[in-house]
Amino acid sequence: MLAAITPVRSLLLAIFMLMAGSGFMATLLSLRLERAGQSTIIIGAVATAYFAGLVIGALRSGRAVRRVGHIRAFAAFVALLSASTLGYALFNHPLLWSGLRFIDGVCVAGVFVCLESWLNERATVEARGSVLAAYMVSLYCGQAIGQLLLGASGDLPAVPFQLASMLISLSIIPLCLTRTSAPPPAEASSFGIATLFAGSPLGTVGAVTTGLMLGAFYGLAAVQVRRLGLDLKQTANFMTIVILGGVALQWPLGRLSDLYDRRQVIVLSFAATLCVSLAISLLASAGPALLILGAMFGGLSFALYPLCVAHCNDRLLGSQRVAASGRLVLLYSVGAALGPIGGALFMTGWSTGGLFLFIALCAGGTAAFGLWRQKATPPVPAPEQQDFQILPRTTPIASLLDPNTPDAPAVEGQQP
Repeated sequence: MLAAITPVRSLLLAIFMLMAGSGFMATLLSLRLERAGQSTIIIGAVATAYFAGLVIGALRSGRAVRRVGHIRAFAAFVALLSASTLGYALFNHPLLWSGLRFIDGVCVAGVFVCLESWLNERATVEARGSVLAAYMVSLYCGQAIGQLLLGASGDLPAVPFQLASMLISLSIIPLCLTRTSAPPPAEASSFGIATLFAGSPLGTVGAVTTGLMLGAFYGLAAVQVRRLGLDLKQTANFMTIVILGGVALQWPLGRLSDLYDRRQVIVLSFAATLCVSLAISLLASAGPALLILGAMFGGLSFALYPLCVAHCNDRLLGSQRVAASGRLVLLYSVGAALGPIGGALFMTGWSTGGLFLFIALCAGGTAAFGLWRQKATPPVPAPEQQDFQILPRTTPIASLLDPNTPDAPAVEGQQP
C-alpha cells in the first residue's frame, strides 16, 4: 500500500489541503444565507449554481489541461478558486454568491480532472485500487476536517473565508514542487448517453439519482438539521460524521457487490437509504439518534455512485469505459444541480423533514426501478463482473478501470 502511494503522495496532499479549504463552503454558505433570512428556495438556487459549474467544468476543463498541461492548469484553477472564496466576504448577496459558486464548481471540476487523470496514468494495474482508495481517503478526510472550520469566525465573519482561501492556495505547493512528471493529456472518445443507458439502465438512472440526493444533501442538510435545534458546532459535527460514515461502508458494500449480483446490492442500498432517510425525516429534535442515522446515511448514500459505476462497467466493452466515465459524472452533476431545487421545494412544504423526504422519494423510486430491471434481464455472471473500486461521487476520472481489462457484455443481459 505505502509503496503504491509514495510516488503520488504530493497529489494526495494537494487534494487533502484543497478539500479542507473548500469542502465546508456549501455548509457555511447555506447557514449564512439562512441567518440572513433568505428563503429555502434561494439557498437551494445558490447550491445549484455550484453543481451547474461542475457540469460546465467537467465538459470544458479538459481543454485547458490539454493546452497548458496538468500543473499549470491545476495552478490556474486553484488560484481562481482561492480568489472566489475570498469574494464571499466582500458582500452577502445571493446573486453574487451564486456567481461565485458557479466559478467554484468550474474550478473544482478542473482540479479533479487534473489530479485524477494524473493518478490514473501513474498507477500500475496492480496498484490502481490502492491508489484510488488512498485518494478517496485523502479527499473525504480533508472534507471532514474542513467542517470544523465552520465555528472559526467568532466575531469576525470573514475569518472562515480567509482560512479556506489560505488552505486552497497552499494546495498548489505540493504539485509545483513534485518531481513526478505530469502525464501527457489524452483525447477521450465520444460516447452517447443513449448508448450508456442501453448498456446499463440501472447504472445510468442510479448515477442521476445519486446526484439528486447528494446535491440536495450538500446544499441543504446544514439548514435542515439546524431546524432540529443544532447549534453551529453540532451542525459541523453532524456533517463530519456523515462524511466519515461515507468512508466506512464503501469497501464492505463494494465487496458484497463483487461477490453477489451487483444489482441486488444496489437495490438494497437504495432501499436502506430510503429507510434511513425516512427515519431522519421523522425526527422531531436533535439527539444521538440523528448522529447514528447520519453516519448510516453517509455510509449508504456515498457508496451508491461507485456501485452504479461498477455496474455500468460490467455491461460495457472495455473500449467504452473511459468515455462512459465522463458521461456518468456528467449525469451525476446534472442530477446534483437539480437536487437542491427539489430539496428546497420539499423543505418549503415540510419544514422539519422535507429534505430527507425528498431524498427518500429519490431512493425509493430508484429501488423500484432496480427491482424491475432484475426481473427484466439476467445478472452478469460473477466471474465476468469487474472489481469494485472505491471512488468519490463528484470526480470524473477516478472511475476508470484498467483499459486492458477484457471486454464485458455490451448490452445488459447479453453474454460475451
